[in-house]
Amino acid sequence: MDHVNRAVPKVALGLFGAVLVLTGCLKPETFPPEPKIAFKSLAQFGDSASLVITFTDGDGDIGLDDTDLQPPFDTASTYYYNLFLEYAELRNGEWVEPPLLLPFYYRIPRITPAGQNKTLEGEIAVALKPWPINVPPYDTIRFSVMMVDRALNESNVVFSEPVVVQ
Repeated sequence: MDHVNRAVPKVALGLFGAVLVLTGCLKPETFPPEPKIAFKSLAQFGDSASLVITFTDGDGDIGLDDTDLQPPFDTASTYYYNLFLEYAELRNGEWVEPPLLLPFYYRIPRITPAGQNKTLEGEIAVALKPWPINVPPYDTIRFSVMMVDRALNESNVVFSEPVVVQ
């Protein structure tokens, strides 16, 4: 029975060593340096709506700080914003982007991953106000979405599901 008690620490140490070796061999998930986005949801809440996308970025350079105001991120630049939503209405079976007084452009705050692995993966929710968007007689709308990282890499463009404005 004494030999069993002495074997337990050896087995535990061996298992711990095997786990350490196996996890040390696992490579972290990698993504390309360009952001990649996917549409997740668009929900209406009375006087507002929320559009949610998921994203990945291989080099972790998503978002801007309030101090990021030098070109190309200055207020006169297209890249002052880094998330672009374009509005479209369904008119007679075709998607039309009417001119809007207020663009749906946003400035995502800087997201900086800790550690050596700079890959990012997550969700971004955007509050759409004012809502509902007054679109008579066209009540079905959608948004296209595109993101830009600090290296000015543009993401793919995704479309929200069509939604009937309530």
